[in-house]
Amino acid sequence: MAFLAVSVVCGILAAGLLGPAVATGAAAANGSVQFFDSLPSDLKVTPPAQVTRVLASDGSLIATLFTENRTDVPLSQMSMNMRNAIVAIEDYRFYQHGGIDPMGILRALTVDAGGGRQGASTLTQQYVTNVLNEDLVAQGKGSDVVLNGDKTIGDKLREMKLAIGLEQQESKDQILQGYLNIVPFSGNAYGVQAAAQYFFSEDAKDLNLPQAALLAGLVNGPGYYDPTAYPDRAVARRNLVLDAMLEHGYIDKAQHDAAVKAPLALKLNPPRQGCQYAAQAPYFCDFVLHQVENDPAYGATAKDRVQRVTSGGLTIKTTLDPRLQGPAQQQVDATTGPHPDKWGTSLVTVQPGTGKILAMAQNSRELAGQGTDFVTSYNFNVDSADANGNPLGGVGGMQPGSTLKPVTLAAWLDEGKPTNQVVDASRRVYPLNYPWRDTCTKVTGAYDDAEVGQGATNDLQNDEPGWYRPMTVREGIAQSINTATFASAAGLDDFCDIQRAADALGLHKGDKAGDKLNLSTLGNLLGGENVAPLTMANAFATFDADGTYCTPISITEVDDAHGKKIGGQNQSCQANALKPGVAQAATNVLQDVVTKGSGLLIPEKLGVPDAMKTGTNQYNNQTWVVGYTKGLATASFFGDPFNSTARLGRNLTVNGHFYPVVDGAYIAGPQWAQYMQHAYAYYDHGNFDPPPQNLITGAPAPQPPAPPSGGSTALGQPPAAAQPPAVQAPAPKHGGGKG
Repeated sequence: MAFLAVSVVCGILAAGLLGPAVATGAAAANGSVQFFDSLPSDLKVTPPAQVTRVLASDGSLIATLFTENRTDVPLSQMSMNMRNAIVAIEDYRFYQHGGIDPMGILRALTVDAGGGRQGASTLTQQYVTNVLNEDLVAQGKGSDVVLNGDKTIGDKLREMKLAIGLEQQESKDQILQGYLNIVPFSGNAYGVQAAAQYFFSEDAKDLNLPQAALLAGLVNGPGYYDPTAYPDRAVARRNLVLDAMLEHGYIDKAQHDAAVKAPLALKLNPPRQGCQYAAQAPYFCDFVLHQVENDPAYGATAKDRVQRVTSGGLTIKTTLDPRLQGPAQQQVDATTGPHPDKWGTSLVTVQPGTGKILAMAQNSRELAGQGTDFVTSYNFNVDSADANGNPLGGVGGMQPGSTLKPVTLAAWLDEGKPTNQVVDASRRVYPLNYPWRDTCTKVTGAYDDAEVGQGATNDLQNDEPGWYRPMTVREGIAQSINTATFASAAGLDDFCDIQRAADALGLHKGDKAGDKLNLSTLGNLLGGENVAPLTMANAFATFDADGTYCTPISITEVDDAHGKKIGGQNQSCQANALKPGVAQAATNVLQDVVTKGSGLLIPEKLGVPDAMKTGTNQYNNQTWVVGYTKGLATASFFGDPFNSTARLGRNLTVNGHFYPVVDGAYIAGPQWAQYMQHAYAYYDHGNFDPPPQNLITGAPAPQPPAPPSGGSTALGQPPAAAQPPAVQAPAPKHGGGKG
């Protein structure tokens, strides 16, 4: 019956607005009915754009992302005040009609004919309009949206037909729920939940009568009745809604009068969109989004994936542990204070044996006015390809200096050589024709004053003069002696084992799309290539996990708007990437850094088993401590994150403290220790697994053999002749010396 009545009405509309002036009403009506019959009746309801939430591991909010601030809620989570208010003011016959209201249309025609203005769209028709518009926006065709005042009769008839079809498919409550979730209340709030939060800092289920009446009044003109800009208009419109609610029996006179007298009482909660407004860990948030937006599981193209993130209502659950993130952020900020002069600090923590990134912090911000004058979009902790939301990405790593020396130690141990074996750390000359043992590639570079003119670097240097003597490999690492690291490399059966150890630890260049480090170049043994702090933390986590390497992960689960799991990053671990005994022996040596070596310069002590390595580049402007307890591995950085050779870390004042020279143990070290004092207790902080004794003591070491031509040699070196000369540009003078 409703359909027949509407057909007659449509005929009348078409006769008056579409047909020739001389056409008869019957003929025009007949033509309009045929036109109406030809229109589609099935509405495809595409879910409207919703807010994506990025969450920490405990469920706390990191950030929200959206094109339209909307969060769908079921009708049961909308207050009855809100449901009654919208029906009363927009479509009081909602529960009586079948999608369109013939009486309303005739009433509107009568009013319009008398020079007035009267709308006739039902809530169902309004819902259809919003669904069609949202579908255009989702397709990137927002410019095709036709505003109500510009709609043709054909547009109106199409919406009527779809409204009738929708009423045959969905219940009244389903339609009301869909309408209240899709309709815009403000440019900052789409749907009733977002509107309740924005205007009143309430959930939709908790809206009281005057609040609900105000929101119901907004849908007629969100800009015109905006209470933040036009409070008098908003109150007048609210009271009109209350009048309608009284008229149609939803409230009594006492409720009406009390609500009319109620103050506006806004409690604004403006939405913050994007990682730059993150409640915690903004750079980690960028990193997470990069992982999603580069994963084909979330869309065929990059554009599809970005759209899904910003409008799909996803819930992205991450590995971030707020118990660690808070102290990490506080610590990096405290290290340099609010005026760091672009000296960067960072901390990143990985859980050994899982690869989970638990904390990621740095002392800059993405926007001005957030507590520091160091503003940058660069992420200090990750590779250049691993940051999202800006064209800059991560800084691509920094020179790790002596924190790379444990790689040579791992190669030494992998060949079954003990940590207590003595090597000739007095040797400073490695000429161009030095006979390195290598099976995979040619070793390049040389250290020899006599061959500088042929491409060699000056004689190998330590940071202090008193360490050019034979010493154990263990002491060489603990004291961070460059010449001991080279002597260890020279004593290997295969120099290529260093590269293999680096690969097993997942070490790669931070600024070259993940390319492997080139450890056949001698200077790079001392940390000459840029590596990201996340990569360094994860490499040391492999030592910590008895040789099990795990790919770093940041996302545990991704759910769609309906709560269905659609993705996440599974743990990907490789047992025996390093032999367990090798990792255990390396840890045993790195514990000496804390108790006997360069770590002694760090005044703060954890009081639980820990291991670490300090590092400093040759300009003293990139300094590190990378260390771990049984359950946490953390890289701490201080320096110039932008790899400038012009800014030296010498005669430098940082946060009121003057440093004649900056070393890894001076700023990055205390930062690591103070942070780990807050963090370690939440995870395993017991004893490390004991190393095999043969990798500690081994057999008695023989005396160093006679050197080949060109200078003295390290222990176990083959006779001269092995490799042809190799020429290379000078490498860094040192990788940290004792730093």
